Amino acid sequence: MSTSAGWDHPRTSFYTDHYELTMLQASLHSGAAHRRSVFEAFARRLPEGRRYGIVGGTGRLLEGIANFRFGEAELEFLGRAGVVNADTLDYLASYRFSGDIWGYPEGEAYFPYSPVLIVESTFAEACMLETYLLSVLNHDSAIASAASRMITAAGNRPCIEMGSRRTHEESAVAAARAAVIAGFDSTSNLEAGIRYGIKTVGTAAHSFTLLHDTERDAFEAQLASLGAGTSLLVDTYDVEAAVRSAVELAGPRLGAVRLDSGDLVAQAQWVRQLLDQLGNETTKIVVTSDLDEFAIAALQSAPVDSYGVGTSLVTGSGAPTASMVYKLVSRADDSGGFVPVAKAAKNKTSTGGRKYALRKLNERGIATQEIVGIGHHPEDDGNDRPLLQQFMKNGELLPGWTGHEGVVRARQRHSDSMAELPAVVNRLQRGEAAIPTLYEEN
Repeated sequence: MSTSAGWDHPRTSFYTDHYELTMLQASLHSGAAHRRSVFEAFARRLPEGRRYGIVGGTGRLLEGIANFRFGEAELEFLGRAGVVNADTLDYLASYRFSGDIWGYPEGEAYFPYSPVLIVESTFAEACMLETYLLSVLNHDSAIASAASRMITAAGNRPCIEMGSRRTHEESAVAAARAAVIAGFDSTSNLEAGIRYGIKTVGTAAHSFTLLHDTERDAFEAQLASLGAGTSLLVDTYDVEAAVRSAVELAGPRLGAVRLDSGDLVAQAQWVRQLLDQLGNETTKIVVTSDLDEFAIAALQSAPVDSYGVGTSLVTGSGAPTASMVYKLVSRADDSGGFVPVAKAAKNKTSTGGRKYALRKLNERGIATQEIVGIGHHPEDDGNDRPLLQQFMKNGELLPGWTGHEGVVRARQRHSDSMAELPAVVNRLQRGEAAIPTLYEEN
């Protein structure tokens, strides 16, 4: 397994719900626990106004499944609290996932009912992954989906993830990873840097300016320490005075100025004019301040060079969960053959059977449909692209899906997927998913 040096992945077996272990106990009692089973993670719908989602979190999830164990402390707690009986504790003591996992690669676009992740194993092994699996996929896919919309709005201008202070400390690391997968250039989060090999950036906050007797003193200290290529925050007091002071001190080699308040469109325009008048044509303008995809789109006409995005990104820009579910869709019967199973409750239906997914592409490489075969592979016309990749085989991680390598591959997958879907992503359109997910029966 590929993970960054200096980080020990925590045991993940207790990132779960009580009822998963009581289901295990009852299935062990009935004798059905070891039936071969197929579970599927999918979203019944997209958040309102969204036309696509982006898969995020698979690499983190796979690392977690590889560490899904029950040690002495966990087993002692389960016995002391009476969560499960002695026979179940014996089973858990030697638990390790030994099945196969398939899914859409991270960075891939998905739509309602796309089979985002498929888990093939015994019921006992697969049922216990439900809560952990959904917590990772729902969070990271929500962040990646929001980040993708922001990247689309930003065009060729880079975006910086800087939302750590607006979410839980571990969620911040996951959010930084998901944002980079969806095209963000860098993050302010150092833990994401060491854990996943992501580029980290940052310079100074308003408190650094306020610490010094004058703004000029603060700029002088920052430039002396970090060099002329640094970014100076110019809106603590008077923006025009700050820009003039920054240019006077750093000269034409000044890297950037950052704007964090006010009318960003109008302010960026006159700051650009002022910088050019002062001879700093190459000094960039970075804007921050509660940006989302709509604010970024509104700044398209402004002379902005990059965006720093925080709160809206790490909260999914209004959709903090991808609303994925994890359902048993097929299981072995007493003869060993597989039979499809599905929930039929109103508004919560699922489609039974093991799925195989294909994205149909026209002669120009543009996606027109997503076809999901039930129990069979949809026919490939020659230009089409199978969507499901295998991530684990017999409980062993296959190379390339985790660690820094997984992030790099996922970022490229996002770029390729977006190129296939120009009608979906070229504007912040509202409406139903633009690519239908169609089912083919055997």
